[in-house]
Formats: sequence, C-alpha cells, structure tokens
Amino acid sequence: MRYRVILKILGILLMIFSITMLPALLVSFIYEDGAHQAFLAGFAITLLTGVFLWLPVYRVREDLRTRDGFLITVLFWTVLGLFGAVPLMLADYPHLRVVDAVFESVSGLTTTGATVMTGIDWLPPSILLYRQQLQWLGGMGIIVLAVAILPMLGIGGMQLYRAETPGPVKDSKLTPRITETAKALWYIYLSLTVVCALGYWLAGMTAFDAIAHSFSTVAIGGFSTHDASIGYFDSPIIESIAIFFMLVSGVNFGLHFFAWRQRSLSHYFQDPEFRFYLSLLGITALIAFMILALTQTYPVNEALRRSVFMVVSIATTTGFSTADFANWPVMLPFLLFVTAFAGGCAASTGGGMKVIRILLILKQGYREIKRLVHPNAIISVKIGNRPISDRVLEAVWGFFSVYMLVFVIMLIALLGTGLDQVTAWSAVGATLNNLGPGLGDVSVHFGNLNDTAKWILCFAMLLGRLEVFTLLVLFTPIFWRR
Repeated sequence: MRYRVILKILGILLMIFSITMLPALLVSFIYEDGAHQAFLAGFAITLLTGVFLWLPVYRVREDLRTRDGFLITVLFWTVLGLFGAVPLMLADYPHLRVVDAVFESVSGLTTTGATVMTGIDWLPPSILLYRQQLQWLGGMGIIVLAVAILPMLGIGGMQLYRAETPGPVKDSKLTPRITETAKALWYIYLSLTVVCALGYWLAGMTAFDAIAHSFSTVAIGGFSTHDASIGYFDSPIIESIAIFFMLVSGVNFGLHFFAWRQRSLSHYFQDPEFRFYLSLLGITALIAFMILALTQTYPVNEALRRSVFMVVSIATTTGFSTADFANWPVMLPFLLFVTAFAGGCAASTGGGMKVIRILLILKQGYREIKRLVHPNAIISVKIGNRPISDRVLEAVWGFFSVYMLVFVIMLIALLGTGLDQVTAWSAVGATLNNLGPGLGDVSVHFGNLNDTAKWILCFAMLLGRLEVFTLLVLFTPIFWRR
C-alpha cells in the first residue's frame, strides 16, 4: 500500500472540496442569511486539513495500484461526509448535532436524499443551496472530476475511475485516455444541469429554485428547497420537466456520450438495458395508474399524473415527491419501493443494484429453465447479440448475494435498535438503494430515529453509493496482505 501517495491525493481532493463551499458563502452574503461564518469556518478547516495532508508528501510521484484506488475512494467519501457536515453543525440555523449533520452530509453526497430536517422552507438560502450542491457533486462522483486533474500532477487515475464507476463491467472507457473520459462525463453532466435549470426557470420556478432543483434532479438526489418537494409548485409542466431529466439521468451516460458524438439517438433503442429500463418504468406506471383510478384514490387525470411522476421518481431512486405514496392503496407502496432495488442503468447517477444486473439475473434464470429441458445444450446468456462471459455472470450473482446479505444484516441491526419492521426494512432499502423516502416512520424524514440507527444508515448509504464491494473489500484480510 502506497500511503504517501494516498495522503497526497486525499489532501488534494479535500482542497478541491473546500472550494465548493465558496458558492454557498457567496449566497449567504447576498441574502444576508447569517450563515457566512459557518461556511467560512468550514472552508478554512477543510482547506487547512487538505494542505496539512498534502504538504509533507507533495513531491511524491508514484503510480496507483488497484488496492490504493479502493482505499482512496472509501477514505474520500468517508472524510468528505465528515467535512461536509461542518457548516451544518456550525450554522446558527439549523445547528445540527454531529450525528444529524453527518447523516445529512452523507445523504447529500451519496445522492440518497434522506433528510433529518424539517422546516426546510425556512432554512437560510445558503444552507439550501449547499445541500443541493452536495448532491450535484456526488451525482457523477467528485472523484471522477479529480481524475481529470490528477494526471496533470503525475498521478494515475484509472484505479480511481474503476473504484468509483457503477456497474458490473468496470474497465470500459468512452475514450482511450481516462482523463478524456472523465472530462466527457462532466461536460455531459454539466450540460444536462444547465438545460434542466433553464427548463425549470421557464416553467415558473424562481432562478434560485430552478438551479437548486436542477442540481438534485440530474444527480438523482431528491433534496428540495421545500418540505413539499416538487409538489410545492403544483405544476404539471414542472413535473414533466422533472420526469424527463430523471429518466435521462437514470440512463447510462455512455449512451449520452455516443449520442453527442454521433449526433444520433438510434443507439438508445438498440441498447437492451435502455429498453428494459423503459419497459420496467412503463409497466410499473401502468399498474400504479390502474390501481389509483380503480380505487378512486384520485380522478383519472390526476391518477395518471401522480402515478407517472412517483413511479419515475422512486424507480430511478430520485426521491422527489408530489404525493404521499406510502399511503397509496393495496400493494402500491411496496411495489414502488421494490422497483428502487433495480434503480438506474449502469454508469448513471441512479442508485439501486442497476438495471443491467437485474436483466442479467433474469436472463440467467431463464437459461437455467431451458437447461432443465435440454440438459446437454450449450446455452449462452446474451445482451443484444453479445454473449456475456461466465466471469461477469458470476460477479453479478456475487453482487446480488452480498447486496441481499448486507440488507438482511442491517435490517436485523435496525430492529435491534427498537424500530418496527416496516420502518426498519424501508429505512435500510431507502439508504442502501440511495433512494431517500421510506415507509412507516421514515416516510417523511429520518429525524425521529435514534442515533445508533442513523449511524448504521450512514454506513448503508456509503455501501450503496460505492456498490458494496468497494467498501467491504477493506474489511477483508487479503486486501491488507502484502
């Protein structure tokens, strides 16, 4: 393990992150909301810590190994979650306790969107913007941004990219050079954010709300500047814009890259994962609409509007709300919640296990059924016309098994803290899938949970954001063995 280069990178990343507190500081001065001292202190503490880590080893120039990349990724998300909590603890309002501030910070950075705060409408504008900005930075992964910078400092970046990028296949690059890949991803991410903000603004949001909500929409985060979330605006146009950008952000960003480079949309519909993604959302939305209409929960037009928005929001793990889906009739709350386990596509900002993994599991299950009928046949699993290697299928099943095992262990741990079953399993699902809203006592916010449960859920959010293995590998003896 090359600890000196790890400290150097961690220091650089903390210094970069400290700069991201300056926009909130500027907003605090503009609105005179009294939170400027908290952001000044947060900026100074984060910057000085980064300098302190970087200065003794700034001359070190070594290539990263795979194990180093995993350790840096986990350290950075953990450390960033702690330092991101500093302004929330120091501000006069909301002036959160340590556990609540860390929970809110980690929830933002992991794009979970679970909150411990109420009275969001009355928070200082700088705090509101800061929460949204945390989600935007975490959406694509601030490490991918840093990968575009670190090579200029003589530090290899592929190991960081592999540790950070979601999905079962980690070695594919959009461009031959990893730096160009990171830049391409961020150009697309930034462009989507700008267009989304303009759409919200033209639809009637204030400039502040439009920018803030574009951050959390494209990041598939779900934080809002209002307690009522998107429902605060009660606008079909705004909801339609949100649906479009939630759908787009839940798609593999590699497809967006090729659409931009080739000036064509045809490859979207040639992609099996994309087709399965749309089919899953469409079928779930149709079921939700039919149940809401037949049970007369809403008039037909409103049932269509509510069902489509909430299905897209929950299934993509965004977590925006225009209705209290936890109180919907029959099995709808459970159905919507389960769709979040699939989440977005690989290499998207969505959470969950990723649609491609669910598709591969279904295809492999169907292959086993065919093998029962034709035991001597050689049957391959294909995505499109491309056969999938057994190594990838083994990795997918391994991920699924560990994901479910982690879910069960954390569920038992939360039940041990005294939570009821519905609250416990939905809280784990909401955080592990980086969804946000849950059922039971966490359908609105997580503020009423005990401190132990909040720390467990912070760990669950990190596990979900880093796709379980990236974090769990650090707890294995073989990782530390020379």
